[in-house]
Amino acid sequence: MEAPSRYGKVTDDVLVLLSEIVGDKNVLTGDERENYSQDETPKLKPVLPEVVVKPEDTGSVAKILRLANERNIPVTPRGGGTGISGGAVPIYGGIVLSLERMNKILEIDRDNFVATVEPGVILSDLYQAVEEQGLYYPLYPGETSSSIGGNVATNAGGMRAVKYGVTRHFVLGLEAVLPTGEVLPTGGKFVKCSTGYELTQLITGSEGTLAVITKILLRLIPPPGRKEVLFIPFNSLDDAIKSVPDILKEGILPTGLEFMERDIIKMVEQYTGKEIPLHDYDAFLMIIVEADSEEEIHRIASRIGEVCLSHGAVDVFIPGSERAKRNLLELREKFYPAICHFGTPEIIDVVVPRSRVAEFVGKVKEMASEYGIPLISYGHAGDGNVHLHPMSQGTEESEAKIKELLTKIFEVGVSLGGTISGEHGLGIAKKDYLPIAFDKGKIELMKRIKQAFDPNNIMNPGKVLDLE
Repeated sequence: MEAPSRYGKVTDDVLVLLSEIVGDKNVLTGDERENYSQDETPKLKPVLPEVVVKPEDTGSVAKILRLANERNIPVTPRGGGTGISGGAVPIYGGIVLSLERMNKILEIDRDNFVATVEPGVILSDLYQAVEEQGLYYPLYPGETSSSIGGNVATNAGGMRAVKYGVTRHFVLGLEAVLPTGEVLPTGGKFVKCSTGYELTQLITGSEGTLAVITKILLRLIPPPGRKEVLFIPFNSLDDAIKSVPDILKEGILPTGLEFMERDIIKMVEQYTGKEIPLHDYDAFLMIIVEADSEEEIHRIASRIGEVCLSHGAVDVFIPGSERAKRNLLELREKFYPAICHFGTPEIIDVVVPRSRVAEFVGKVKEMASEYGIPLISYGHAGDGNVHLHPMSQGTEESEAKIKELLTKIFEVGVSLGGTISGEHGLGIAKKDYLPIAFDKGKIELMKRIKQAFDPNNIMNPGKVLDLE
């Protein structure tokens, strides 16, 4: 896609100025730019940036943004590149601002249970660092190579959201740089605030369209004592989903509560060469629970089993060892790679009230069948987040049918009280469907907020919404 004339180009003098800010070796203009032309969104055409710039500190970010704003050059912030909505694809060329060098864990404050990190810190490194201090960062978006900055920018969720929520619930404060180069600190090492507008939460989930995040204050908690995994087969998805509200009514708050159907189980078994227990049934719940003691974890697991059996569960499988438990969880983590191995899917993460998950899946599967499109479904039953993958057959006719199907799927999700993305963000891949979820008044308000932060629209333009 060619940059519209309203944007400036990265000229030779701009390259000189960028090199003065970050050093020649951190200004990429050659073939290495290809590594920054796409993220992990399938079917999205790569777009080569004019330049990739890799700052190491907040001051450098401020200078880069100030220069880009003065020259009207679009800037696409980038973390680990693991997003699946096209949020890090530089669709107007310009500057890719890679935050990979800003990867320091600045502080782990054990007294206040706060980690202060730079945006390029990789999730797996954060886990290890806080664990060494006897603390716990519980969120698990499913990709440990993702960057914390990207998690915050998309408000990532994942398998543990039932108990712990999503990323914004653990963000206490930020340091962000506006397009003018102004450095904006928000929040702090405190857990409540009634002082003015909540800018921390406004920037969290804004997908790089308002500011560049350069520092993050994350809330930590004490680690759980014991964890257990239950794998429970059912003869129907409806029976499985009906178990969920009753589990929660028992006062049990699982860490994760996943649903899946036979087709994805078979697919991941073929992909990994490993067999999943009790794999021949139509639907399954995978439930992860935590407790302080062996006795308590046993009580919780027993009660969950009783509730599920009363709703038609066939059996309750509990892994007999830590290794078996880890294998089961790792197979769940392989769902998306397995799907990509067998085809080129669309990625949908509609969220609906959890009591309506089975109804939603039933309706969209019926629609997909009418279109002759294979549809894989699984997701987070405990928070209503449904992952759907219409599988392309590689023809123009198939692609046209999928595009039409996507609109209908989003419409059904919204009609059931949900919305079009629960955790992946809109990026470029889903922004055109925003009017299905938001009315004109709400979209216009979002545009005014965007213009207040970024009047020249240089910050990740073309993502989330269009100002043109």
